[in-house]
Amino acid sequence: MEKSKKILLKTIREKLDMQESGYRSVHATPNSAAVRRESEEFLTEGYRQAFSVDADRILHSRGYARYIDKTQVFYLIRNDHITHRVLHVQLVSKIGRSIGRFLGLNEDLIEAIALGHDIGHTPFGHDGERFLSELCLEHGIGTFQHNVQSVQFLDRVERKGRGWNLNLQTLDGILCHDGEVHNQTLSPERRKTFETLQAEMAAKKHEPDRGLVPMTLEGCVVRMADTVSYIGRDIEDAIRLGLIQRADLPPDSVRILGETNGTIVYNLVSDILRNSYEQGHVTFSPEMSEALRQLKHFNLERIYQNPRMKPHTAAIRGLFRQLFAQYLDDLARQRQQSVIFRGFLNGMSEAYLERHTPAEIVRDFISGMTDQYFLSQCPEHLRPGYILSQD
Repeated sequence: MEKSKKILLKTIREKLDMQESGYRSVHATPNSAAVRRESEEFLTEGYRQAFSVDADRILHSRGYARYIDKTQVFYLIRNDHITHRVLHVQLVSKIGRSIGRFLGLNEDLIEAIALGHDIGHTPFGHDGERFLSELCLEHGIGTFQHNVQSVQFLDRVERKGRGWNLNLQTLDGILCHDGEVHNQTLSPERRKTFETLQAEMAAKKHEPDRGLVPMTLEGCVVRMADTVSYIGRDIEDAIRLGLIQRADLPPDSVRILGETNGTIVYNLVSDILRNSYEQGHVTFSPEMSEALRQLKHFNLERIYQNPRMKPHTAAIRGLFRQLFAQYLDDLARQRQQSVIFRGFLNGMSEAYLERHTPAEIVRDFISGMTDQYFLSQCPEHLRPGYILSQD
């Protein structure tokens, strides 16, 4: 009886997989094409579809839970309405799935990539990424790239070094998600393997400007959705904090995109759908692409590089350096009472320990920290204080 129930559940999944061809685009990635490093009987014999399992595994990962207290753009600010990393990834997932639904793509794959794309981000956002990258270079392990680290976490660190055994298409989309790079059009590079994934990760660490393109159209959608989700939201946060005024936005961009996050998202998504429907690529119109490029430049100059909201940059850089040196010394001296042993390496698999140098272990530990946990590890008298916002 039990065996017949298992067969029934597997039959249901196989039926769903077969039905995909009836309602999905010919350019979509079917669940039947999913590739894992290791086969799992639970998956091959069960009812769960491949990319839905990936999305759930990421959702239940420890790295996903830590999104709740990781900086998106603005850090050390007391304001409950400022975007944190957890909201950003949910917005990317929602926008990406909306685009995918209208283009007939695999929404489960889009969700999995979106939920996992920023898991490798450091505390204190891109500033933290830059500070940790300086230290990684000094210790001979290449630059720190949060997209590479996202794959590292999900594939090599989570579950005490065993990883989640996610599908190639999911990991590739996470690696290639770089929404800061401006592209008018993205066409997938479909012929990839796990060997390709490892080669691209290694190359990216030593060539930070190296361009990567997803192997699926779903991965291309998430990359576009990443930009769509943050560009207007960051503007709203900056206005809320008094960093800019809405009247400051570039007029040519406003004319095409609008001046609020809602209209910006709507116009960008609408343009993608109009120009990408039934195509083997995802694209903006030339006019929309140029308006977006100008708005990105505005955000970079007036928001991301604005010193007014980052008075503690030097202090945070110094704390990264101090913690990195401390944990390296703890590893060298085998201080078992250190938090890097108690909170990170305790129970870690032998495979992880054999494959990673001390500097790589410290990199993994620090990059996984939330903002608050990072500060709690620093001497109290060196911790920077919070800025009170006007809203």
